[in-house]
Amino acid sequence: MIKQTSTLIFLVIAQLSLAQHNKRLPIKKDSISSPKMMIIQQDSIIVTEIELDEVIVLPALKFKSKDDLRTYLILKRKTRKVWPYAVLASNHFEKLNERLEQLDSKAEKRKYTKIVQRYIEGEFTDKLKKMTKTEGQILVKLMHRQTGITTFDLVKDLKSGWRAFWYNTTASLFNISLKEEFKPLEIEEDYLIEDILQRSFKDGVLKKHDPAFKIDYLDLVEYWQSTKKKQEGFTTD
Repeated sequence: MIKQTSTLIFLVIAQLSLAQHNKRLPIKKDSISSPKMMIIQQDSIIVTEIELDEVIVLPALKFKSKDDLRTYLILKRKTRKVWPYAVLASNHFEKLNERLEQLDSKAEKRKYTKIVQRYIEGEFTDKLKKMTKTEGQILVKLMHRQTGITTFDLVKDLKSGWRAFWYNTTASLFNISLKEEFKPLEIEEDYLIEDILQRSFKDGVLKKHDPAFKIDYLDLVEYWQSTKKKQEGFTTD
């Protein structure tokens, strides 16, 4: 009984203190959003807002064999290597499109496009030459992830369709398709690339950049785990 009475007294005092505090420092309703924390300081209660970052708990990695582990580690090394180039290139194309929208005449647009074209070729040609076939293909996929447009169409926007076709034909000689899209829900390697990116973002190894289209990583994990169980002869509810 004594404990209940003490609790009631405390709540009454708290309400009175909060009312006095509100008279001195009015709080706008629209300035407070969830979550909130109540901090008691002497004779007043302060309501403060706390911003919490979204936290994604990544599932533990499991591999059936050493070969699968080795394949994943190689893919991780290559993905981390080409990611900065994919982000840099996509940023340039985005700025290009924004600038072109501000220009009125076709002549100005052609002139500016050629300037950006020369810059991109000068910036990436040597780097691309040093990439392996696999790294080049991963770069193409990540370019699609960041822009929502295939590398073929990006080149087509800068040059004529014939030049884009020629580029794609040349790339095909090295087993690289400029028309390749990033499809983590359909292609397991793309899912593993997305997994590598998410883990690298979380660990601070790579700087996070959102994709041009929606990718739900947790849905991907659930889908591929379910797919693997079915392949191994298990059924899911």
